[in-house]
Amino acid sequence: MLKRCEDTNLVLNWEKCHFMCREGIVLGHKISKFGIEVDRAKVDVIAKLPHPTTVKEKETPFVFSKECVDAFNTLKKKLTEAPIMVVPDWNLPFELMCDASDFAIGAVLGQRKTKHFQPIHYASKTMTEAQIHYTTTEKEMLAVV
Repeated sequence: MLKRCEDTNLVLNWEKCHFMCREGIVLGHKISKFGIEVDRAKVDVIAKLPHPTTVKEKETPFVFSKECVDAFNTLKKKLTEAPIMVVPDWNLPFELMCDASDFAIGAVLGQRKTKHFQPIHYASKTMTEAQIHYTTTEKEMLAVV
């Protein structure tokens, strides 16, 4: 790798380079032998976020019930417990899950290892004005593409 950098005149900043590491943070994600996961430092900001106590509009009643607090905490938990993305095992079958709404499509590519689904890649996209008029089946097929 260092030879290729030298051959292409690529200059490395040695203070930012990490060699022979078992894990490290790259572009906000923790890379390890287990796969790619979210950097815990970034997640802690969301985990410590307090629930809303006021609204911005003047003279608007604000009721944030126990159910709202529970839903808010569930949302924070789901946002902070992203599954580890794994490297594909070419000997196992792949699964592609797609979904479509009125204005967006999404897909998850993954594999089942030890009966648990493990994501390899996520994809999502808002649709163009023309794509919004597709049938539901066409929208979901667009997610496959």
